[in-house]
Amino acid sequence: MGLYTRMLALFFVLTGLLMLIGYAIGLYFGDPLLFLLLGLVLAGVVNFVSYYWSDTIVVKMTRAKIIQESDNPALYAAVQHVAQKAGIPMPRVGIVNSPQPNAFATGRGPQKSVVVATSSILQALTPAELEAVIGHEIGHVVHRDVLTSSVAATMAGVISYIGNIALYSMMFGGSGNNRQGGNPIALVAAIVLVPLGATFVRLGISRGLEYNADEYGAKLTQDPGALASALQKISMRVQTRGMSSGRQNPGGTPSPATASLWIVNPFRGSSMLELFSTHPSMQHRVERLRKIGQQMGVYVQ
Repeated sequence: MGLYTRMLALFFVLTGLLMLIGYAIGLYFGDPLLFLLLGLVLAGVVNFVSYYWSDTIVVKMTRAKIIQESDNPALYAAVQHVAQKAGIPMPRVGIVNSPQPNAFATGRGPQKSVVVATSSILQALTPAELEAVIGHEIGHVVHRDVLTSSVAATMAGVISYIGNIALYSMMFGGSGNNRQGGNPIALVAAIVLVPLGATFVRLGISRGLEYNADEYGAKLTQDPGALASALQKISMRVQTRGMSSGRQNPGGTPSPATASLWIVNPFRGSSMLELFSTHPSMQHRVERLRKIGQQMGVYVQ
């Protein structure tokens, strides 16, 4: 499926989800047609904004800070080196303050992209592993996966936010007449099932793209073993350390709606079934990198 076909499918499905939640809210408040139309208008606005400014929105959702070379020369140099290998313009570089090593990319493509890493990634990974991770993210940029994933993360976040507002409105708002004439069961179903549907759309988009980015990063850096090692290190930290908050991360915890963007899902627990993961299993990713290594004549542990 091509990029623009994926984008149209994404816009269509998530527009339908917004209209559905608007209709359910309208049933509760007694005017489903009005709220259905409001959902359609909101979908148009969200589609437009997410397409043109998804990178800015995602940076805010992840609590990332855009840096200059002087702020973190090692990370900046790694991104610059890999971008030169890929033959793309230098992306902007961002940092998320967290003890969990991780990284992601966002933007619309090579001409407008951001590569973000957590503050602890330089300590957790070797230089070769860091470059392999950056290579993976540059792969998303080159293939323009970042556009689809960033728009999906933005829209999923909006739908979840609307679902929360609807829930609070049902619990604490509305007049007695609205409460008597409305349909709270439909509203509860919408605020639970619609965000879940948006999540499944996001999951379906991200999983196959991760394999492609792994392969691109491994071949770009000529070191599939470094990427496999980095993925395993990051995955082990994910099991023991979530995205931090409080003193270690004054800006707060990144939105779970951005889970599909990261190289390893930072919000995943060890008990989460692969079906509900935003990424392929680590075992499958490493096995594929071993096969890529065999094709390249490189041994991967």
